Amino acid sequence: MHLKTYLLIAVMVIAGPLGNVLLGKGMKHIGEPVIWPPLQLLHTGLNIFTSASIWLGITSLITFFVAYMLVLSWADYSFVQPASSLAYGMVALLGYLMLGERVSPLRWAGIAVICLGVFVVGRTNPRTTRQV
Repeated sequence: MHLKTYLLIAVMVIAGPLGNVLLGKGMKHIGEPVIWPPLQLLHTGLNIFTSASIWLGITSLITFFVAYMLVLSWADYSFVQPASSLAYGMVALLGYLMLGERVSPLRWAGIAVICLGVFVVGRTNPRTTRQV
């Protein structure tokens, strides 16, 4: 049980932030949506739904959601949610690598504190309730 739990948490930690970064990258490339006049709204919608980054982001977020549902079916929520917060580190890393954002040392220190907490939670049993 532990290996599949940790494997799906790893999928969650990677797929969720990756999906969000890809959506952000796609929308930054498209620019601010113009909703008036209606013809311009249609043009904006077509740009959004023909963007490869947007579709890759949606696919990645669906992958995250499926992994999240599966891991919650065999591990406690009180284990899964803190363990999945390793995604905060992934968000900063992907923001730096893919979006060219500057991540301050103080922010990295905060992420390290979160990861330390995840390590403490990870040392506990992922399932404390009886199987229903």
